[in-house]
Amino acid sequence: MGDDARELAPLPDEPEQLGDLTHDAIAGPMRIWQRRHGHRYSLDDVLTAWVAAQAKPDASRVLELGSGVGSVLLMLCYKLPTAHFVAIEAQRNSFALLRRNVSDSGLATRVALLHGDLRYLLDRGQHGTFDLITGTPPYVPPGQATPSPDSQRRFARQELRGGVEDYLAAAGRLLTRAGRVVVCADARTPGRVERAARASGLAITDRLDASPRANKAPLFSVFTLCAASEVEGQCTARMFVARTPEGARTDVYHALREFFGMTRPAAERPSP
Repeated sequence: MGDDARELAPLPDEPEQLGDLTHDAIAGPMRIWQRRHGHRYSLDDVLTAWVAAQAKPDASRVLELGSGVGSVLLMLCYKLPTAHFVAIEAQRNSFALLRRNVSDSGLATRVALLHGDLRYLLDRGQHGTFDLITGTPPYVPPGQATPSPDSQRRFARQELRGGVEDYLAAAGRLLTRAGRVVVCADARTPGRVERAARASGLAITDRLDASPRANKAPLFSVFTLCAASEVEGQCTARMFVARTPEGARTDVYHALREFFGMTRPAAERPSP
């Protein structure tokens, strides 16, 4: 597919100002460049990739909406080694790092990159359909929090180019009949995902609520959706707890990391 990177629409954003970078492990031998003081990949990205890799393990064409610096993309490239990908990102700093991460990981022949706004750029006739579509949209509506002075963090957190409704609208247009959509959203407002799914011709099949610590309320949820015409049975609901009451990583958290080829630190391995 090659590196099809191009800017197709004016982007009201700051010029590239990457600053200090770190090069961090993310999946197997793959590493990711990210800004030390910018937006960095976190648990919501890892859980989205984890759910997506299991929701459609035989996916051949994957679309990553709002790909950021490529965290979900790299993890899925590692777990779905025969799949081809299209990744779209609008924010300049994130796109610059996305392009570098794809190139440095040797993925240019498997990943096509689009620089632009997913609300206006993606077209079924031009880009085809996909059997797996993923996204981790921002979920702070404008006006509900003080915007970060850093443009990358600001666009990653606040819905300045739309939220989950726009992600699902794009997914509904581009999903194959038997495909799956996996998106992350605010656990406190599941109704937004439910309404957006109906409006986009999709239906929720699974919801994974993610709590940062035992006895803490979920911060976000990862939803799996399919075409509404293909839904069977009721939506399942599950819980992921990242840490014990004492703050140690849970066994399921370690299993999540191991799923992506990350070894458990020696200090956290069980005693023989």
